[in-house]
This record gives sequence, structure tokens and C-alpha cells, in this order.
Amino acid sequence: MEIKFADSFAKSIKTLILHNTWWYKTYETIRYDIPRFIRNVWLFRKSLWNTYWWDHHGPLMHLQIALDQMADKIESQGIEVDESRLKKVAKMRRASQLIRNYNDDLYIDMAEAELGELVLHDIEFEPAPDHPSYYQMVDKDTPEEKQHNRKVFERARELGETEWAELWEILKGQDYENIKKREDYDWDSHFDGSGIRGWWD
Repeated sequence: MEIKFADSFAKSIKTLILHNTWWYKTYETIRYDIPRFIRNVWLFRKSLWNTYWWDHHGPLMHLQIALDQMADKIESQGIEVDESRLKKVAKMRRASQLIRNYNDDLYIDMAEAELGELVLHDIEFEPAPDHPSYYQMVDKDTPEEKQHNRKVFERARELGETEWAELWEILKGQDYENIKKREDYDWDSHFDGSGIRGWWD
């Protein structure tokens, strides 16, 4: 058996050797790594500014910004076929929106859009009957208004819990073994684009 190598094979080996030299690594650092670092500092400036060791909103914001950039780039420049690539982009955008809803605490607004606005009265105080030198807040809410407000707050809590679970389901991804076991197995129709480990190009 005769083994032959094309000219491109030798060129590939030379390129691999070249990329492992100290002077090429120095060039690569100056040409690519440092500019990318500076771009990333600018891109993540808001999440960097708002990251504290005692709070989880900063890291979530960092993930949201990264997902937005990844979705934009993969949608416009990705080389994967449209059938699976665009499903991944849709899941990235959904995960980003879920993080934004959580970090911006939009659940009250969402619940109000469904059930109607909270009934809020101006805060007023009146003298406390038992302690003349103290004041107590006046409760102006009617029983109906209290019940409505409770429904809005409860719906906001439900939305928050549902979206939090959805976010982690998207990031975790599907159980691919279950897809393969289906009798009507067809990857393109059953794959939904979820799973952060598969979001790369």
C-alpha cells in the first residue's frame, strides 16, 4: 500500500509549527488577543460596573450581554445550516430576554398587563388613637382593591418562577438520547435549539 501526501499537508504542518513559536504567539497576542480584550471590556462595561461579590445580578447580566452578541453573530455570520442555527439563535434570544426580565424585575409590569394595574393610593398618616403623639398609616384600600393587588402580586411571583425554570431548561438543553429513541426520529423536527453547550460556531 502506497501512502501519498498532498502539498497542502506539508504546508499545514509548517503552519502548526509556526503557530507554536514564541514570536508568533507574541504577534498573535498583540494582533488579536489584546484588541479582543479591549473590545470585551467595552462590551461588558455595564455588567463589569454592576458586578459585586455579594450579588448574582452582575454575572447574569454578563451572560445576557454575551448571549446577545453570540446570537447576533451566529445569525449573521454563522456557517451552520439554517434549520438548526436559527433555532439556536431563537433560544439564545429567549434566554437573554428571560435574564433581562429577571434583572429588571419586570414581573409586576407583566402581571399588570394581564390583570390590570395595581391600585395604589397616596400615603397618608393620621394620629394613632392609642398614642396621641404617634401617627399611623391610613389604609385606603377597599377589600376589592386588596384582593386585586394580591392577585397581581401572586401572578408576578408565578411568572418569575416559571421564567426562572424556563431559563435553566433552555441552558441545560434537551435530552438528546430521548430524541434518538423516538420512533418518528427526525433530528431537525425534534431539535429545539436549546442547550448552551451546543451554542458555538
